[in-house]
Amino acid sequence: MINIFLFVCLVFIFTFLVGKLIEKIKVPWIFAGLILGSIFAIYNPFVSITSSQTFNFLAQLGMYFLLFIIGFEIDLKEIKKQSKFILNTMFFIIFVSALFGAIVIRFVFNYNWFISSIVSLSFATVGEAVLIPILDRFKIVNSKLGQTIIGIGTLDDIIEILVLSIVVILIGTGVHSQFNVGIILSSLVLLFVLTIGLTKLKKEGKKFNFLSIDSLFLFTLFILFLFLGVGQYAQAAPLAALLSGIGLKTFIPKERLKQIENEIRAMCYGFFAPLFFFWVGLTMNMHYLFTYPLLLLLVVVVSGGAKILGSYIITKKRLGTKKSILLGIGLSVRFSTSIIVMKILFENKIIGDDLYSVIMASGVIFTFIIPVLFSNLLVKYNIAQPSRGE
Repeated sequence: MINIFLFVCLVFIFTFLVGKLIEKIKVPWIFAGLILGSIFAIYNPFVSITSSQTFNFLAQLGMYFLLFIIGFEIDLKEIKKQSKFILNTMFFIIFVSALFGAIVIRFVFNYNWFISSIVSLSFATVGEAVLIPILDRFKIVNSKLGQTIIGIGTLDDIIEILVLSIVVILIGTGVHSQFNVGIILSSLVLLFVLTIGLTKLKKEGKKFNFLSIDSLFLFTLFILFLFLGVGQYAQAAPLAALLSGIGLKTFIPKERLKQIENEIRAMCYGFFAPLFFFWVGLTMNMHYLFTYPLLLLLVVVVSGGAKILGSYIITKKRLGTKKSILLGIGLSVRFSTSIIVMKILFENKIIGDDLYSVIMASGVIFTFIIPVLFSNLLVKYNIAQPSRGE
């Protein structure tokens, strides 16, 4: 009988080998864990391990570390600098996408309008991290198209934080009795006080220039788990992880920020994240997807079509027809907090495995197709030339 150490070993080697293959089509290697989880969702000979408290704890830590890194990447100053055009474009495209998505979820999956709106709004956000390497490879990061994609991907962090906050409050009020409302509110208030407090202590943070990387790494973990501990009282640990990253980004001096960020990334993506993505894939109902493939196709067409339509309407005059269509295609890629939000909703039984499986599967399809399609269209439309050796 295989033990949990050997099982984790298999997850890592699969992620490593398959990750190298899918990177060739510009898909993040970390999605190899999601592929393995989807395979195990069809047939899982190791149920005793994947359902154990130890494995679930490690997978949840993966979720928290990913949110921490996302918080680390959010630049509040940069968000304030974004132009009015990018701001208006972001809100319009996400609104159109969320509207069409909510209609499908409401009438096809029969959820109420509130849950339908939360789910569709979450998956209307953009996973710009998948596209940045492509923009860089074709040397169009600083073009109007490239800056619009990056700008929208940065600004939609606001919506991601808002959606995550709503989900946390929704879960907190659902699992606690009225007598614990005070604890919930106190915990949430304390989280935001701690975040604001870190952003206001920049002068004190300069003292950390003299700490060794080991000590700074230990302090970073202290802050993360402090936030998680406080957030747990309000069932708001995911939001706490995000806020801890935002707070530390403004507290730690820039000179040391990059070094400690690399340390955290290495631990997150090298250990915890593959287990989290495996966990996400494992909970998908693959039999449902095989039974209702047209339903999956409907969600893919509506979701992608809404992004392209919204982009075409709002940016045609500014970018032109081809670039506005390319923008909509590029913004259809998903690799952000939306995956985590779906997992939280599913684990707390707010959505069923039917909607969860279809939404997650559509996200996987977009993540595999969009990088290839986007790259080819850049060349076809003469917006960029293929790099040497291609």
